[in-house]
Amino acid sequence: MTIEIELKFIATPQAAGKLADLVAAWPHQHQPARELTNIYFETDDNQLRRWDMGLRIRGVDKRYEMTLKAAGKTLGGLHQRPEYNVDLSEPTLDIAQLPSDIWPQGTDIAALQSRLQPLFTTHFQRETWLITVGDSEIELAFDQGDVTAGTLSEPLCEIELESKRGERKDMLAIARQLVAIGGLRIGSLSKAERGYQLAQGNPPRQLRPFPLLKAGNKATVEEGMVAAMSAGLSHWQYHEEVWLRGNATAQDAVCEALDVLRQAFTLFGALVPRKASSALRQQLTTLEETLVNDAVDATSFCLSSLAVKTQLALTHWLVESQWQQWVDAKGQAKLQGSFKRFGDIMLSRINADLRETFSTVKQPNEYRDKATRLSRQLLAVHLLAGAYLQEDVAVWLAPWQQLLSAIHEQQEAGLAWLTAQALKQPPFWLTSGSAR
Repeated sequence: MTIEIELKFIATPQAAGKLADLVAAWPHQHQPARELTNIYFETDDNQLRRWDMGLRIRGVDKRYEMTLKAAGKTLGGLHQRPEYNVDLSEPTLDIAQLPSDIWPQGTDIAALQSRLQPLFTTHFQRETWLITVGDSEIELAFDQGDVTAGTLSEPLCEIELESKRGERKDMLAIARQLVAIGGLRIGSLSKAERGYQLAQGNPPRQLRPFPLLKAGNKATVEEGMVAAMSAGLSHWQYHEEVWLRGNATAQDAVCEALDVLRQAFTLFGALVPRKASSALRQQLTTLEETLVNDAVDATSFCLSSLAVKTQLALTHWLVESQWQQWVDAKGQAKLQGSFKRFGDIMLSRINADLRETFSTVKQPNEYRDKATRLSRQLLAVHLLAGAYLQEDVAVWLAPWQQLLSAIHEQQEAGLAWLTAQALKQPPFWLTSGSAR
């Protein structure tokens, strides 16, 4: 088993044409383009997908390899997944050659083998450069071709950075140089994810509401912070893809994701000094102002230097724990405290803030002035309330969300009544040592 650590970019042909000049700045070994064909396998009920596994046979230069990728972590386009590879003499699937302990307990391997069928294929040319940076080796691969399922296909034009040896930070340093050439965006969808979408008939990707964050019952505050910002980044990248594929309403969801990230920095601002994230927060603010104030199209925004650099910088900040250098011993102790306890404290503060903000509001224009504050506080609740029953959280959120909708829709007659309903909601979180 190996742990694959890679960073994916979607590239324009113009950006791909600049790769050779960029790589020339480092010691490297170049391999000309080769034809690669991958056949992905799945059961009729998507069992592997439900296990968060991917299974393929790759053919190149009349050599074949079976690969299974197991469940891993994805953060901002940085993919880290266990990978199992087996050389094959011919392109015939034989999962019995994979380690038996990789499958969920009780799996009947022979029965699973009988159910697996080809689902989609990818066919592309891959050109690679093995780059040396200090003691690290990073492979830069440029893939150009297509992914096909039945009669449906879509083009591939991707650049992947994969750490072969050494420090992850060296790969991220190359990534910063790479995005500077322009015409790139961080790829949140893998080739396999696109193949599954095509195999389902390529239905339009739907908008997703921002979910309640599930950080784990024993998560530390630091783990909760990372989970919150990872969730915001994932929300951004998913809806960026939806927007680029023609759904203009996804622009609002991208703006919401930026709000989530800014609110996350605010929530944890007392624990992580502002100077540790000042550049990131300013970039997020600028991007949000661009979305709100300017008539931008999806391509110009999502491929803009600021958007791509901000996603990469946030990814780097999270995976390398860059805030650590700014946190003293007292701050470290707080970061290692209970995220649930932290969430209870912050939920009480949010509740108090909303009560103070809306208990004296009378005029419609006052409501409009406070709509942004309400929206951000409700997003903060989503980041903090995952330890509680979703139904209880939904009951508390409902009147506040109805109030926010009424403000946006200028339903002035019902604002006072909705405010009263929201203000009388009892807390669903632990408060003053007692639970509801």
